Amino acid sequence: MLNSLKTVAVLGLVVMLGGGPAFGEPAASVAGSPRTSLTKANIYLVAGDYRRALEACQKEIDNAPSVETYIHVTYVFHAIDAYLDHLSKEERWNMVEQLHLNLAYKDPQDLIDPPGGLARMAKEMIQTSVQQQADVSAAMATRLNKSEADRLWQQQTQWRAANPQTWWTGMPDPWR
Repeated sequence: MLNSLKTVAVLGLVVMLGGGPAFGEPAASVAGSPRTSLTKANIYLVAGDYRRALEACQKEIDNAPSVETYIHVTYVFHAIDAYLDHLSKEERWNMVEQLHLNLAYKDPQDLIDPPGGLARMAKEMIQTSVQQQADVSAAMATRLNKSEADRLWQQQTQWRAANPQTWWTGMPDPWR
């Protein structure tokens, strides 16, 4: 009786969840599919809207978690970190403050209760957070599929080498 209840429960779960990558679809077909949220993330990076880029990647992780989606969110964390380094080296603290506001402001309510913070403090807090989150999401991607994660990181490494001063303003061509 207990085994038949387990079987019914598992079958019910399969019916509720439907077929998909968890049920035998090859990972390559999932990784290669176009993803609207990830396309938007690239546009947001070009615009310098790092909060929305993170949100777009997170939405894709929520909808269809994969190595590709975890690598994308890790890449955005790295892009924020590199952009902050670039701004601080050029002593563009007003731009650091703008980035802080971009990451902190989300709702109209924030206009009447604004997040405060000095630019240099904001830089340190943001960098520490994005570095930690990048490590976490990179580890998740590696756990899902190390060879695919390595392939995607190889693409971004080439992108960074080809665009050393601006790589954080967009994603590698194969990711678009």
